[in-house]
Amino acid sequence: MDPASLLLLATATAVLVLIPGPNVALFVANTLAHGPRYGCATVVGTTIGVGVQLVIVVLGFSALLQFAASALAGLKWVGVVYLIYLGVRAWRQGIDDADQVQATGGTLTGLFFQGLFLAIANPKTLVFIAAFLPQFTGDVPTAAHMATAAAVYLTIVFFGDLLWVAAANISRPLVLQLGRLRHRLTGALFIGAGVGLALARVER
Repeated sequence: MDPASLLLLATATAVLVLIPGPNVALFVANTLAHGPRYGCATVVGTTIGVGVQLVIVVLGFSALLQFAASALAGLKWVGVVYLIYLGVRAWRQGIDDADQVQATGGTLTGLFFQGLFLAIANPKTLVFIAAFLPQFTGDVPTAAHMATAAAVYLTIVFFGDLLWVAAANISRPLVLQLGRLRHRLTGALFIGAGVGLALARVER
């Protein structure tokens, strides 16, 4: 890939990272609820989940891509129900039990798998990546071109998502002063992540 294409890909990806979606809602909610380490654990999970989708795209197996998108379209509803459950539970949480991390399944490992599941279960991301990356790899993209584009995309997504966690952590002291409202904010973010996942459609 030529430098101009790489720069264009990096710029376009950075702009996309600024647009909040289900993944952003999830790790911002976890950062506000539990702190930056837990937000970062969620980001690692979502990044690996996106990486799995990138591998499918880079391999270029159109049949596998179609099958995976169809399978994920059904799996995502499990994620939708789970996220809304977390949202309702956080919404109803009392002021005195903010430190009960287990109340929303908030261990580092648990939040890692939350992020991993949410990212993998979003069929819209898979189809988007398959349409997005080839635009920067030339008329006849090779496996090497696709792998390079995927690496650039994933790297920028990872560090961009960490910036979302940092921003959420900066606002966390203020949020912690809101009493019960902070739980409702966290719950709203979880529910927003679930709704965002529910609205993700596979374009035919």
